[in-house]
Amino acid sequence: MPPTGDAQETRRRLVEAAYAEFAAHGIAGARVDRVAATAGVNKALIYFHFGNKEGLFTAVFDMIVSQSLTEAPFDATNLPAYAGRLFDIGESHPEALRLVTWHRLERAADQPPLKAVVAANQSKLDAIAKAQAEGHITERHTPAEILALVLTIANMWTVMTPEMHLAAPTDSATRRALVVDAVATLLNP
Repeated sequence: MPPTGDAQETRRRLVEAAYAEFAAHGIAGARVDRVAATAGVNKALIYFHFGNKEGLFTAVFDMIVSQSLTEAPFDATNLPAYAGRLFDIGESHPEALRLVTWHRLERAADQPPLKAVVAANQSKLDAIAKAQAEGHITERHTPAEILALVLTIANMWTVMTPEMHLAAPTDSATRRALVVDAVATLLNP
């Protein structure tokens, strides 16, 4: 068995290669052969470290959640700024948004929810409920409704059709300002 450092390095290379593969081809279209070749390892190591392709996708998604939590710290008392940070992540990591879309489109409803996503969401929901109880944000909507609206508004530019993009603002600063303003307007009591 390889030393622990080598195993960790192999896992890292596999997750990075899988990140690009899943972003480009989705879950169904991704090929473990290509992931292994890109990572420069034997395909058997994917099964050793992750069990199967779904386990590899889960590891990639865990990385996305961790990256998001680091780059866009959540502050329930300033959700407009949080939405702006999420927008920034989408601008700097468009492949992450593609992975989120593949997850939404291809992951079977009967599969267990991803633990990292559930934990991150629950933490945010608890923080929103606390901010509401302390009078920092509106109680007009439930915490789940507020979080769903903030996430949707922050990522709204990525789900538009190409035809709608023809009429939308083209510069990033204007799109970001609209995201921040829309969330602020939403949360006004």
